[in-house]
Amino acid sequence: MTNLQLLWFLLIGVLFSGFFFLEGFDFGIGMAVRFFGRNTAERDTIIQTIGPHWDGNEVWLITAGGAMFASFPMWYASLFSGYYIILFLILVALIFRGVSFEFRANMQTSRWRQFWEWAATLGSFCAAFLFGMMFTSMIQGVPMDADGNIFGNFGTYVNLFSIVGGVAVSLMCLIHGLNFLQLKTSGSLRDRAQKWNKVLYPVLIVGEVVFVGLLYMTTDFFAMKATSTWAILIVLVILTLIAWWGVGQAHNWTAFLASGLSLISVVVLIFNGLFPRVMIATNSAHSILIKDASSSPYTLHLMTIIAFSILPIVLVYFIWSYWVFYKRLKSPEIGEV
Repeated sequence: MTNLQLLWFLLIGVLFSGFFFLEGFDFGIGMAVRFFGRNTAERDTIIQTIGPHWDGNEVWLITAGGAMFASFPMWYASLFSGYYIILFLILVALIFRGVSFEFRANMQTSRWRQFWEWAATLGSFCAAFLFGMMFTSMIQGVPMDADGNIFGNFGTYVNLFSIVGGVAVSLMCLIHGLNFLQLKTSGSLRDRAQKWNKVLYPVLIVGEVVFVGLLYMTTDFFAMKATSTWAILIVLVILTLIAWWGVGQAHNWTAFLASGLSLISVVVLIFNGLFPRVMIATNSAHSILIKDASSSPYTLHLMTIIAFSILPIVLVYFIWSYWVFYKRLKSPEIGEV
């Protein structure tokens, strides 16, 4: 394995980390639209918290997919063909979620506004759930031949561990979204988000315990990398406890950053367990290794130059966009619809 191959494996992990940190609270806000908002005015405010950011945050996913295609074409081909149906459903969920924000704003009747609010809620939940299910299914090991072709059945993709993983990621995104709502609003919305998270965090901790048990029973992470796997899991639990404490003490920034870093910890856990593989096969001889899945050295070298030339500009833009819209939104007054 060369340094460039390792660098691009890590960069793809960074891109997915950025996606789940930023799009995670978008998903959470989307899930909260229909259930959390009590009237049209509150739902307007909830959507406005992510209005300037949600489409930009999705760029991280597109960039991660593009980087995977260019730097590890065999990984891209195996993952996207083997998980074609799940990825197609994720795309449908993201489309419905995206158009729902625009269409809802232009609907004149309450019936259609409610329809698009449900589209935002269900689209956000389905996208988060399917991402969690896909990644937890993938790290269990999939039936694969020596050419990287996956021959999975229904149980390969939908099983106890993948469902728990999907629920866990969805719950983490909802909590992260409510923490963002506390950060971006004042008044009744902020207080209610705090109350919800005080209830949800104990549920999440129980879910993390179940997830760790299934991770131990269904993957080779503990057999191959016990020390690093336990270290990451301990960090995950500590971050969850810090976020829970931040919610209880009304330290909004602490809660938000800790919940976002919890999502990043899950990505780190997955990439740590994958290394030095990119796809895990049930027959270990057929697992795809980083060194075998990458593009040519020249391609990786050229991509590195381009990436590190553009990356500072992108980061400056993201920081600037969040700085411009940093102010809190006021919760609607009682009786306002």
